[in-house]
Amino acid sequence: MNEKELNSLIKLLDDPDAEVFRHVEQKLITLGPEVITRLESVWEQSFDVMLQTRIENLIHKIQFEDVLQELELWKLSGSFDLLQGLIIVNKYQYPDMDEQKVVNQIEAIKRDAWLEMIYSMSAVEKVRLLNNIIYNAYGFSGNTSNYHDPQNSYIGQVLESRRGNPILLACIYSIVAQKLDIPIYGVNLPKHFILAYTEDHAPVESRHGILFYINAFNRGQIFGRHDVIAFLKQLNLSPSDNFVLPCSNLDIVMRVLRNLVTSYSQAGNTVKTEEIGRMLDTLA
Repeated sequence: MNEKELNSLIKLLDDPDAEVFRHVEQKLITLGPEVITRLESVWEQSFDVMLQTRIENLIHKIQFEDVLQELELWKLSGSFDLLQGLIIVNKYQYPDMDEQKVVNQIEAIKRDAWLEMIYSMSAVEKVRLLNNIIYNAYGFSGNTSNYHDPQNSYIGQVLESRRGNPILLACIYSIVAQKLDIPIYGVNLPKHFILAYTEDHAPVESRHGILFYINAFNRGQIFGRHDVIAFLKQLNLSPSDNFVLPCSNLDIVMRVLRNLVTSYSQAGNTVKTEEIGRMLDTLA
């Protein structure tokens, strides 16, 4: 579409006919993020409250459709990069986020841990080192005072505030560990998300390949399989593989989204609850 046609469409955004507006809105949504800059320019030059509101809603819809497409592509490509999946979720709330800044923050944590790492370290020693870097040097901790705050589920915000929920802290922990070739993976435990330290050459699906578990929400506390079994018994659940073995990156991102559904639902935000639900449907 050329500039003239685009301008003609945008001029119709303040049309009082609802049917005309819906048609124009849908056409602009299909054009994607490329039209956002032009829409923002029109918003800045307008004094019409209705037009500004329509443009704000339109920009959000365009950005949201872009997030859905990115999520679908991430899933179809194998969802190998957990960090990228979390960045896409972050873009839902913060569409103008600086992705490279998030990557650089993770790399900085990894670099500081790498500088202190010794090849001959045992698994427990490596975890103690990671704990020292993540919780002491960088000051990460669980957000116990505002546990259900949606900000706890957005990686950009967690990296900035150093506060998060169990799954986001576990994600940062495992992403840094895996960048250092330390085999630490997420475990989809009900009511709490934890990590598993696996044997270097054991398949992550093997229960015999797990050396121990880590609680990223409690400053990297180490515990054993019997503790996990006891926790499941308290919930009247049997220790199925889904609860005790490492899960996929897709499972992790879907759980992050379910946490957001709970957070926004409790806050009474039905629009965001429904939109996050659509993101979940895209990955399901």
